[in-house]
Amino acid sequence: MPGIDENRPFIPLKIAVLTVSDSRDMANDRSGDTLVGRIENAGHVLADRAIVTDDVERIRAVVRRWIADPGVDVVITTGGTGFTGRDVTPEAVEPLFEKRMDGFSTVFHRLSYDKIGTSTIQSRATGGVAGATYIFVLPGSPGACRDAWDGILQAQLDYRHMPCNFVEIMPRLDEHLRRGAGEG
Repeated sequence: MPGIDENRPFIPLKIAVLTVSDSRDMANDRSGDTLVGRIENAGHVLADRAIVTDDVERIRAVVRRWIADPGVDVVITTGGTGFTGRDVTPEAVEPLFEKRMDGFSTVFHRLSYDKIGTSTIQSRATGGVAGATYIFVLPGSPGACRDAWDGILQAQLDYRHMPCNFVEIMPRLDEHLRRGAGEG
């Protein structure tokens, strides 16, 4: 049965939050606020927070900067996952993935289906790993951010969560980068 092993220590992660929106600022960014509140309540550290417009290069620049920053373990974006012409977050972020996390999208949609039914298909939520940094691309609604955090990320970003979690494999995420050029 999955759950928290109280014999293991909690390890706070450094998490950056990026809101992608043409109409939000820090004063009205409810989705970003939702994520920040949950990150801090869980005991993690907010490494950085930003808002950018729905522009592939602007989104990619921020995410690249955070991937390269050793002070960021996890990047969570919110917004721009729909199908309108301005929704470009997956297009901006997915090319940066070294490894795609198909299970994240699957579980997110399963949780979302229980709340909003078939409307979940209007989201292109995704996840992956790049530069030993976990990256999660969430829809721009506070409800979707709550569902993703409460139903997936809170447990997987907690070292105490058993039978396994993202934290315990973090030291090995960049093995392929450290491996010698002649090795397979």
